[in-house]
Amino acid sequence: MAKLLPELDESLQTVPLMELEGPSGPGIGLFRDSGGPGLVVATAYQGRGATALDALRVQRALGSRAPSLAVATTGHHFSMATLAGLIPDEGLKWMLVEGVASGNFLVAFGFAEERPGSGVLSPSMTATEGPDGVRISGVTRPYGLARSMNLLIAGVMVSRADGPGEEPAVVVVPADSEGVSVDGTGADSEQVTLDDVEVPPEMLVRTSALDGQLDVLLTAGFAWYRLLMTGCHLGAAGALVERVLLDDRVPESERVQLLVETEGAMSAAEGVARRIDDGLDESTLADSLYVRYRVQDALSRVVPRAAELLGDLGSTTSDEVGHLATCANGLALHPPARFRMTGPPAAHLVDGPLTIA
Repeated sequence: MAKLLPELDESLQTVPLMELEGPSGPGIGLFRDSGGPGLVVATAYQGRGATALDALRVQRALGSRAPSLAVATTGHHFSMATLAGLIPDEGLKWMLVEGVASGNFLVAFGFAEERPGSGVLSPSMTATEGPDGVRISGVTRPYGLARSMNLLIAGVMVSRADGPGEEPAVVVVPADSEGVSVDGTGADSEQVTLDDVEVPPEMLVRTSALDGQLDVLLTAGFAWYRLLMTGCHLGAAGALVERVLLDDRVPESERVQLLVETEGAMSAAEGVARRIDDGLDESTLADSLYVRYRVQDALSRVVPRAAELLGDLGSTTSDEVGHLATCANGLALHPPARFRMTGPPAAHLVDGPLTIA
């Protein structure tokens, strides 16, 4: 983070953790002002041009400074890592992607990830088609960015352009569009409602326009998402471990064990990042899932032990320890849940397709 977003690293260090993590904390504003929205955008589009490995390390560092901010911005980075590929029109692509990077806009991802029984990319909105485009209605919960977003990406079903039936499509909706509203007070409860919002045709991308590249784009997007979210929670855990390492009352054996677990988990995540940078395929997506669950298991051991070793600190520090522990354990809450992903990896291991439940 000190290399790619030096202003952010410096500014976050001046604000106490619990102030950063509060509902009116300055984290999102500091992220914008530092050029954070352009982190994974190519330099040709005025972004910072971070590789997957760079982005993983940035999100880990950010997770150690402000874990809720790290998690919220992962949805934005995931959207930016896939948005350019989803838009076949070069003019629109240039306008949106460069506009996000140069204007420090935030993009929220509004699909069906919060609906039990729905696939992660199941359309969360309904669309009514007309001569001037489509009108969108529905509800989504883009964690942490509901009140800060400039654009919302959402999925809908529309009539096929090449025959009868329906096909999935992606819409890009400006947050200030008429009919867009936000309810709720915290990141977990904030809800974005679209009530008959008009979306012009050029802001709707049909999957049939992607020339068979949808699977490639989704593979890339999912791998990026798993990787960066893993980095966020490793960062929160790392902040706990750092506190233990600096406490000379803790036996060396305990400190070394926590360090080995944490850095071993990070090394596994870095291996996935390097594979993404070398070129994606389905096996890379599979590895991103394996590593995510492996890191999840490591954190289930590291976090409670670190919190226990730090348990007799003062009240202010104890509040920070409790918050960091809660954030670090949050990796298990992100889709896809492990119990729903038993069958797909098993099928993949015998040369079947890898599906995301």
